Amino acid sequence: MDQPRTIVITGASSGIGAALARAYAAPDVVLALTGRDAQRLEETAEACRRKNATVETATVDVTDAPAMERWLKDLDARQPVDLVIANAGVSEDRVTLDTLADATARTFAINVQGVFNTILPLLPAMKQRGRGQVAINASLAGYRGLPTAVPYSASKAAVKSYGEALRGAVARHGIAVTVVCPGFVASRITDKNRFPMPFMMTADRATGIIRQGLTKNRGIIAFPWPTFAAVRLMTLLPAPLVDRLLRRK
Repeated sequence: MDQPRTIVITGASSGIGAALARAYAAPDVVLALTGRDAQRLEETAEACRRKNATVETATVDVTDAPAMERWLKDLDARQPVDLVIANAGVSEDRVTLDTLADATARTFAINVQGVFNTILPLLPAMKQRGRGQVAINASLAGYRGLPTAVPYSASKAAVKSYGEALRGAVARHGIAVTVVCPGFVASRITDKNRFPMPFMMTADRATGIIRQGLTKNRGIIAFPWPTFAAVRLMTLLPAPLVDRLLRRK
């Protein structure tokens, strides 16, 4: 889909979500944006409106399944959705054994259930129309669990696998599904990290890669390639060796 006309983006108040909204903004494009921070979301919306896009905003919590379903179905009834980008996500920092249970619950509520709440309400209408595109923002961390990001790695592995399976399940209905697996991208999430982040890229650079991959209907968009190569290598090496390399001190 070279230029989808109606696009839903969650987590659009900052980072990749905001950059994607600005990249897709154009005349005759309808952007439906949601995010947790109303002020930053409106700043993104205004930037898109300056590019003559039609923009609707809503501060709907992606963990609220009924609210998301109402918002998405109302939008789709007025403006049939061509592309939905399930981008909203969190990464808990400084997780300890004492806080692991709560951090896991919060992370999965947004990163996993939030993805389901974003894409599932739209699939029946896309099936009926025989067209549509779904993008799920996972992570290279979903390829191999990282001791520094236990809930995050697990949540991204879950949606990566879900998206890969969904792609084959809905292809016959004319629905394309892509899983996006970025490495380190400058954002509010990476701002909190206190460890080396090799091959960090800007959100605008990441957006260019994502948009190109979506246009080509790639099943997986994984970048940057050196980080992708490293995590793929970790999946091939003996598990005890990788455990020793990654073990927290």
